[in-house]
Amino acid sequence: MPKILLIEDNEMNRNMLSRRLERKGYQVLLAVDGQNGMVLARAESPDLILMDMSLPVLDGWEASRQLKADPRTRLVPIIALTAHAMAGDRERAIEAGCDDYDTKPVELPRLLEKIEALLPP
Repeated sequence: MPKILLIEDNEMNRNMLSRRLERKGYQVLLAVDGQNGMVLARAESPDLILMDMSLPVLDGWEASRQLKADPRTRLVPIIALTAHAMAGDRERAIEAGCDDYDTKPVELPRLLEKIEALLPP
């Protein structure tokens, strides 16, 4: 069962997305801010991270940069999630170390395709 770390500060988004991912057969770990997400990523070795970019304590941009700079988490794929889809955000997310990018509200079929493409076989 692939392990996904969902780093999301919005409780409604966190609950909805985690339930839908669990129904699809994923084990879901939850973090509510970038700092806690980094601690969990290092401790739990998830197969993939879903990273909200607008997070308290440490935002998703900086958390992604730090996770990709750390040898323990460098190879874990990160999908950036943002409600503020502005021109250049996808490129900014890739520059921060994210492997892909998706917008909110999440369209589950599209997000699942991205997850499957990045998960190790």
